[in-house]
Amino acid sequence: MDHLFNLRAFACVAQTGSFTAAARQLELTTAYVSRAVSQLEQHLQTRLLHRTTRQLRLTDAGERYLVRCQRILADLDEADAEARHALAVPRGRLRIHTMTGLGQHYLIQSLAGYAERYPEVDLDLQLTNTFTDILKEGYDLSLILAAGLPDSAFHSAHLGSTYSVLCAAPAYLNRQGRPATPADLTGHRCLRLVNRAMAPDRWLLEGPEGIAEVAVDRPPFQVNTADALAEAVVSGLGIGALPLYAAVAGLARGRLQRVLPGHRLYGLDIHALYPSRRFLDAKIRTLVDHLRENLPALLERDRLLVEGT
Repeated sequence: MDHLFNLRAFACVAQTGSFTAAARQLELTTAYVSRAVSQLEQHLQTRLLHRTTRQLRLTDAGERYLVRCQRILADLDEADAEARHALAVPRGRLRIHTMTGLGQHYLIQSLAGYAERYPEVDLDLQLTNTFTDILKEGYDLSLILAAGLPDSAFHSAHLGSTYSVLCAAPAYLNRQGRPATPADLTGHRCLRLVNRAMAPDRWLLEGPEGIAEVAVDRPPFQVNTADALAEAVVSGLGIGALPLYAAVAGLARGRLQRVLPGHRLYGLDIHALYPSRRFLDAKIRTLVDHLRENLPALLERDRLLVEGT
């Protein structure tokens, strides 16, 4: 085993948190990766990792050494990429993670145009309703919808903003009456979207009179995706706070009606997160640029449709 490989194996183990995960990422055996790290420690005459049967932790020396290793490996990767023209030509597999609603309603539309523009890039899109560890899961880029960015070492690009509106089915409003003020919501069935990007137990409604707070701590119904919540609202279960992308179709078809149309809530930003380094693969760079060009128009389209209903 050569010294450079030992450095890469150690950095991979430190980043993934286990020899098994590092071996999987490097497409080697766990024993091979373990020997590489042991050889590096023997060469340095320094322990870099504390190992137990259940935990792997960097020593103080290991933490300092990892910073230097990452710089060396990043410089080497940049030099290799330049030689292969990877900085200039987008090609190969691009792994993308995003939240389900964001991906289904906006990202896939944008990816269609990107794929036509860059046919040598193979797109691998994973949709979940949680944030993810980009490095550990092997993603190139993650799109998140949140009120603020999580603390991380990743680079971010702001792609646009959106918000939610209160909606109900016409049959529900005919049966239960239409709220005239935020205070009137306390007498209604307020449905809840369980989502890390949104406050779980209250609605903060921004309107002409400022911000009004409505407790939603004992909902008669809750669900973890916006599209499912939209179906519940259409079915007449109650009033729900729907992101624009989940509300627009129901409003356009008359299956939903705005409640307190002068109010909005859950203002959220869309960010692209990707590993922060001096060189950026052309696939990531061109996709971020493409989303900056296309995503705001899709968001504005839905805003105009919702506000015009």
